[in-house]
Amino acid sequence: MAEPREFLPLNIAILTVSDTRTLADDKSGQTLQERIEAAGHSVADRQITKDNVAKIRRIVKAWVKRKDVDVIISTGGTGLTGRDVTIEAMRPLFEKEIDGFSTLFHMISFPKIGTSTVQSRATAGVAKGKYIFCLPGSPGACRDAWDEILKYQLDYRHPPCNFVEIMPRLEEHQKRRKG
Repeated sequence: MAEPREFLPLNIAILTVSDTRTLADDKSGQTLQERIEAAGHSVADRQITKDNVAKIRRIVKAWVKRKDVDVIISTGGTGLTGRDVTIEAMRPLFEKEIDGFSTLFHMISFPKIGTSTVQSRATAGVAKGKYIFCLPGSPGACRDAWDEILKYQLDYRHPPCNFVEIMPRLEEHQKRRKG
């Protein structure tokens, strides 16, 4: 049996993508903030931006450069309408996509919302050593993603493996290029 591990708190930034929400009525962002803090992590920043590729990228690129941000979670803009551009904004930033996140998210969603889960393009990836998770804009979807996936994968104590333990190795390809 492995030795018990100590909890390693992460700094997580939350981005709500919406043309209509403010911090006062952002239920999805608030749901994430409450769960992140209850789990022992810190919210490094929380912002709201319009459904606009350039605005989304500007915020996320700034967070990727910050040393006090380990993880970025966005909510909103993952659907199929013309205004849903979060995925188009984020994917070009990914060095690697985490395909299993989308698969597992849909598996969790299906028993709750049935085939409507196919309308979500929830996804995740890695950019410059940071994890980025793109969640739908509903509080229920944020709850499901956090409670059933992220709470465990962002906890160093979670066996048999988790995202936290491989964080130091996410940029190994950068070291190979320099050397």
